[in-house]
Amino acid sequence: MKRIYLDHAATTPVDPSVLRAMKPFFSDRFANPSSFHSAGLDAKRAVTESRKRIADVLHAHEDEIIFCSGGTESDNLAIQGVVRAKRQTPNAKCHLITSAIEHPAVLEPLKRLAKNREIDLTILPVDAYGLVSAKDVVKAIKETTVLVSIMYANNEIGTIQPIQEIGREILAWRKKRDTKYPLFHTDACQAAGVLDLDVEKLHADLLTFNGSKLYGPKGIGVLFVKRTVKLEPVMYGGGQERGLRSGTENVPGIVGLAQALEVAEEKKEKEYTRLLKLRDHLTIGLLKIPKSRLNGHPCKRLPNNVNISFMDMEGEAAVLYLDAKGIQVSTGSACASAKLDASHVIRAIGMSYEAAHGSIRFSLGRSTTMADIDHVIRVVPGVVKKLRHMSPVKVEMKYFKEEDEIKKNGRLKK
Repeated sequence: MKRIYLDHAATTPVDPSVLRAMKPFFSDRFANPSSFHSAGLDAKRAVTESRKRIADVLHAHEDEIIFCSGGTESDNLAIQGVVRAKRQTPNAKCHLITSAIEHPAVLEPLKRLAKNREIDLTILPVDAYGLVSAKDVVKAIKETTVLVSIMYANNEIGTIQPIQEIGREILAWRKKRDTKYPLFHTDACQAAGVLDLDVEKLHADLLTFNGSKLYGPKGIGVLFVKRTVKLEPVMYGGGQERGLRSGTENVPGIVGLAQALEVAEEKKEKEYTRLLKLRDHLTIGLLKIPKSRLNGHPCKRLPNNVNISFMDMEGEAAVLYLDAKGIQVSTGSACASAKLDASHVIRAIGMSYEAAHGSIRFSLGRSTTMADIDHVIRVVPGVVKKLRHMSPVKVEMKYFKEEDEIKKNGRLKK
């Protein structure tokens, strides 16, 4: 039985060129970059070269690239680092702004800081498509606001946020008041290798991405920190990474991440167009199933993301049934798969608990073919029909005008 892997938003396979680039640093070139002997200097050069390669893609300076263990640590360093630095000022008050559909790596540290009364927190709502309004962001800014954190593209529903517009509005707010706050952070883990990461165009002060989402290794990530931004570390030790992230550098991971990012940039335009056709074909095919709904914006979304709620069934059961047929998908975020709670993202766009529990995320990748998509379109209706027959729950379903067009005309609005 052929395996069709449609869970690339959870993680991706390592690109062969990335594996080749990493391999020597596991054995032959294994030294600690902090060592002063020739082997250590060789490892240090590899880290320095990788840092430059990544900085070039982001149009940043080399010393603005901080290596972390992944997206979660990067997000936490951005958030807690800004708060800790600001709170060193006597009587400092910290207000932070985020959105209701952020990744738990952003929402959870923010909620904990708020619970401990270390910060005031504003969580902005999103519209029915998962979009955050730049005007709402600006309206929420206070004189005490130190950080705004809005993700670039959502990991569950794929909606792409107007990050450039939000960043521009925040910059204008700061210039008008001659202040360096609030800083602007964006979690770009899902956007890396797909969307433009030019930090100057995005007006980002801090930006997060990791290796596992762009055909690189797991356990490695980056926090871009603009030179003018002051951070305090969240962990202490040997003072690596400008003192912001102590610990022996993951040299194979760093080398692999740089290679993966460059490969993704080279493939980006062609792959974006290819995936877009597959995504729309899959969306149109699956929405022919009665009582189904596309979650997220129909067009302002990642080219590989299709998230659909199938009413009157459980998403977890569908994942298991599809897996038995060789199709591997997920119910929302794999990062929260241990929890059986309804997706906070689906709930935030106004959908019911039933719709959240019936949502399935199909995330395509480089190995996905049109034949794979056609096979999925043939298999999914039968699984949905079987699970609906087993379910005692029947609920009403609402649609948006964009979905009506898809269902009636068999195409997406452009």
